[in-house]
Amino acid sequence: MAVPAVLRSVGATPGGRIGAIMIVAVALVALVGPLVAPHPIDTPVGVPGSPPGPGIPLGTDALGRDVLSRFLDGGVSVIAISVCATLLAYLAGVSIGMLAGLRRTWIDPLLMRGIDVLLAFPALLLMLVLVGGLGSAIPVLLLGVVLVQVPGIARVVRTATQELSVLPFVESARLRGERPLVICVREILPNLVSVIFADIGVRFGYAVVLVASMNFLNLGLQPPAADWGLMISENRSILALNPWAVAAPAVPLALLVVGMNLVGDTVAAAAGRSAARGLDPAPDAALIPPHHRQEQP
Repeated sequence: MAVPAVLRSVGATPGGRIGAIMIVAVALVALVGPLVAPHPIDTPVGVPGSPPGPGIPLGTDALGRDVLSRFLDGGVSVIAISVCATLLAYLAGVSIGMLAGLRRTWIDPLLMRGIDVLLAFPALLLMLVLVGGLGSAIPVLLLGVVLVQVPGIARVVRTATQELSVLPFVESARLRGERPLVICVREILPNLVSVIFADIGVRFGYAVVLVASMNFLNLGLQPPAADWGLMISENRSILALNPWAVAAPAVPLALLVVGMNLVGDTVAAAAGRSAARGLDPAPDAALIPPHHRQEQP
């Protein structure tokens, strides 16, 4: 499946469309929200824990600040950190996975033993160790999410690369004397598109959960920053007084995670149906260079 085919598959099913709408809606709130917030995010506007009322549609938080303003301003950090961490994780994971899958010599076991070491650590424990040793900062949060995500990505890509590496068009590239890097970039990587797109929804959703969890534990962004995960942590004590202070940031986080999973499941199902019909001898046969296609079995 090429990128246009992936996008068409998302719009072709109700689940894909619903997931895409969820993602776009949350992204719009995060991007446009700071521009339309009615009050400064760190200035008290009323009694702490006040319910919705005139001028405060979602009430006030535990410090008397406007919940709506902080909600509108709090999505950029979660989404930006999650997107950056996911992209960096794929950059590292795809590189490691392709190298390990293509070079079945000492390189493969060496790389995968390192991946196994990372997999041995529970995600939150690894994040806590990093924060404890390096301090609480956005670069540390990014590094933690990347290290948590890389092992799973590398394993998925390694398996797909091993399946592709025995196909005739890759073997012919070897016989022509092409370097492993050229084979990876020209022959392997284009055929991993559907694998990556099917997997990225789950990875991005997990990154959102990790970032929000660390902010919730006050181990990521620090007050008075407006962040959805941090808002949930700060306002737990006033849940009975103003539930909107917790519900407002929790809802978009849930929508974002569910939306990404719906889109990822849709792409995975489309890739599976395409392969079952015999349209894709390799995961992305449409992307195999024309001079190789006659070599497919």
